[in-house]
Amino acid sequence: MSKAAMALAEGFRGEIVVPGDEGYDAARAVWNAAVDRRPEVIARCTGVADVLQAVVVAREHGLHVGVRGAGRGLAGMGTCDGGMLVDLSRLRGVRVDPVRRLARAQPGVTWGAFDHETQAFDLATPGAPYSVAGIAGVTLGGGVGWLARAYGLTCDNLVEADVVTAEGRLLTTSAAAHPDLFAGLRGGGGNFGVVTSFTYRLHPVGPHVLCGALYVPVELTAQTLAALRDFMAQAPDGLTVGVGFGRPRGVSQLPDRTVLRIGLCWSGRADRGREAVAPLRALPGVLVDTVQTRPYVQWQQMLDADRGPGAGSYSRSEFLSVLDGAAIGRLAEQVDAMPGPGAHLQLAFLGGAVARVGPEDTAYTYRTAPYLLNAVGRWTDGPAEPQVAWVRRCWEAMRPFSSGGAYVNLMGREGPARVVEAYGLAKYERLVALKDRYDPANLFRVNQNVRPSG
Repeated sequence: MSKAAMALAEGFRGEIVVPGDEGYDAARAVWNAAVDRRPEVIARCTGVADVLQAVVVAREHGLHVGVRGAGRGLAGMGTCDGGMLVDLSRLRGVRVDPVRRLARAQPGVTWGAFDHETQAFDLATPGAPYSVAGIAGVTLGGGVGWLARAYGLTCDNLVEADVVTAEGRLLTTSAAAHPDLFAGLRGGGGNFGVVTSFTYRLHPVGPHVLCGALYVPVELTAQTLAALRDFMAQAPDGLTVGVGFGRPRGVSQLPDRTVLRIGLCWSGRADRGREAVAPLRALPGVLVDTVQTRPYVQWQQMLDADRGPGAGSYSRSEFLSVLDGAAIGRLAEQVDAMPGPGAHLQLAFLGGAVARVGPEDTAYTYRTAPYLLNAVGRWTDGPAEPQVAWVRRCWEAMRPFSSGGAYVNLMGREGPARVVEAYGLAKYERLVALKDRYDPANLFRVNQNVRPSG
């Protein structure tokens, strides 16, 4: 056992796992099977006291710190080579205050568990578009989900956060307390500390919402995307829409082929929603229409089947500023070149409440970008190369239509220059100043890293 592990053992209530232990390989594994890293020490924390101790020990023994929430991040940042992995996956408490419409949750909670608690009171906060994602990573990177146009990003609904800093202090941050750090946490990833508690604003949602999907032949991509673009430019904020290209699961009426899927969720009264989405349901060529009222928690689980563990995954994202004929044509070419069922493209329509937050209020940058594109390749038994190569070609092909950068939560390990692009140079420089203040030695570097100036 290393000196750091022995020092951590003095008073640590959680579990300490080191190389050679029986459970080490399981403890270091993450959702993305393409990531294979070996921490020197894994600190499975039981509470804030354990987190404080782990951070202090790591700093004193010269170990960098990786942090795991639910362990579902695309880039596999919930593990590390060398260093200390601070594992928060066992911290899963959720407390709902239905009177004040607030929920406080710990970092090991998934959106499925969070929604289960808040929906007991017909309340929700914007989260990921699937239930198996963890609240911590989603919130710290932004959070684009099915309620985004109505109520903003996840980070926009964060009202307070407890964070352990690199010097081993616990700070409670909000718009009134340590506001600079609070703004940096909202979109800045894990660069500024270990968040041990998230408090969210809740909104009246459910228990049933009007939601579902429309499936259209991929041959109608050009006319369907053009119509959808024009419709969403005037759509009410209560409607959030995302388009996916791929082979659908669980739709018995469809053959095994690539289709265009329009997923939609209306956050208000169902009768008004039916009127609002009627033009979409009348689009030419719709093969299957699954739009209906169903439990919000059920809708949050509809995409879970494609998010299971055990597969390698690679993706690239880009905010798009235009979706004109040239962009749609280029996108259709990438769909035609998909290398099998593991590949899929996603296009989220933003705007609404997302665009109404001040550009300096959070670290999340591209508020006015109308679209977010994500290309994903997944593989299990087959080779990674065809999937990875297609994702890269797709990303490069769509770059001419970019608003300028990536979405932090959909980035892999793409290098320092890409991190700058994710925030824009001016905001990145402000985040560097924040890093200099709270983590000048870059203890928290296992992330989309904002490097301190020193």
